[in-house]
Amino acid sequence: MLQILRIIGFGALLLGAASSAHAKPDKILIDAAVIEQVKSWLSAPVVGITLDSQNQRYEEIGQADILKLDKQWRAERNDNQQPLIASTLNNPLSIYLTQIQAISGGLFTEIFVVNKKGLNAGQSSITSDYWQGDEAKFQKTYDVGPKAVFIDEPELHEATQTWRAQLNLTLVNAKGKSIGAATVEINLTELDRRRTTKR
Repeated sequence: MLQILRIIGFGALLLGAASSAHAKPDKILIDAAVIEQVKSWLSAPVVGITLDSQNQRYEEIGQADILKLDKQWRAERNDNQQPLIASTLNNPLSIYLTQIQAISGGLFTEIFVVNKKGLNAGQSSITSDYWQGDEAKFQKTYDVGPKAVFIDEPELHEATQTWRAQLNLTLVNAKGKSIGAATVEINLTELDRRRTTKR
């Protein structure tokens, strides 16, 4: 009986250690230094050039056509023919964002940039939809103003058992005018590990 209790106690100890390893980190980890780092690589010319082009292209687009494009994107995710997805993923901005994600060493798990209509302009991977204008990531950044920053609540990524949170911010041109928005999903578990290692 004593041996069983010892085994149970040891198991509980291991469970507690595992739980603490996957404890939900505070989104405060995404501090001013992280935000400035993200802003620095989002200031690359390819971001502004792509958004200027996309904003001109979709300047007159109406809501019905926005929803039509979004519907097309969703359908293409399950189709062999993916002209809209392919044209977005293969543009210079998407290639740049994919490179940024790759060299982050697992810190950034998804990056995408949208134009002033909330339509995808560039991304590091295929998003579930094409139009982000109806979501908080856009409404709490671009719709608020040029200095807006919105950090969403952390969520557990089941496949990797890591905590992630989205950093969202308005993108501006050299004159400080809003031209779009960006979403950067940050691996909080990895960010916390790096901070702990430095201590």
